[in-house]
Amino acid sequence: MHKLFIYIQRIVPHHALSRLIGFLADSRLPWFKNLCIDTFINVFHVDMQDSARKKSSDFANFNDFFTRELSAGARTINGNITCPADGTVSAVGKIEHNQIFQAKELTYSLEKLLASDNVTGFIDGSFITIYLAPNNYHRVHFPTDASLQSSRYVPGKLFSVNQVTTNKVHDLFADNERLICDTTTNEGSVSIIMIGAMIVAGIKTTWRASAYPAAKFHSETFDIPRQYQKGDELGQFHLGSTVILLFQQHVSWRVQAGDSVCFGDSLA
Repeated sequence: MHKLFIYIQRIVPHHALSRLIGFLADSRLPWFKNLCIDTFINVFHVDMQDSARKKSSDFANFNDFFTRELSAGARTINGNITCPADGTVSAVGKIEHNQIFQAKELTYSLEKLLASDNVTGFIDGSFITIYLAPNNYHRVHFPTDASLQSSRYVPGKLFSVNQVTTNKVHDLFADNERLICDTTTNEGSVSIIMIGAMIVAGIKTTWRASAYPAAKFHSETFDIPRQYQKGDELGQFHLGSTVILLFQQHVSWRVQAGDSVCFGDSLA
């Protein structure tokens, strides 16, 4: 069954399917978007208690629901490194020279993930990978006080990033479409990577009015670096995915693979 699931992903038109889902997710027909939202909440057992808005009728469309904001006071910011999102830790540890652990016997390189040959700052550093399931809150936040130097949106594939696919597909995170944010912090260089996935209709940052155009490379260098405090919002997924944090420094993690985490939790 797992092999069939992977095979289907290899043959379906990733971007065409994602654009179709994105079109439907933007529909403002009240009966349609309410049906989609209520069905999603029931199927995936979404807990709306932390949401600022509770009912399907409160949202303009499905994407508005999926990127819903938290109610005031729903999270507190803890630790030197705070968790950037709600989800599950799928991998965490040391970067072995230039290799990052994916699953079982699979690793991928810094060069391929960051789409750059200049990765010396992260050699033998630390990383954490957090998977956002469909029922999770889908906004992503800065894990530390940070100065954002540049970002780049890298075209790629759109495989699912659930555990079945993570265990089987080589270079999954380095092949999928992704947004890479390069920051400097008190902990040295930190890279925040938002990974696109199957039926993800877009990745949107707080400094853009809309999501990045699908399948198109886009880079930004900020002449005056943008300053953010720990816990500030970075961006949001229009349908779910994964966040990877890379640290130049050695990090003593207080979480391990399989742990459920929430935005604001102390990671280290």
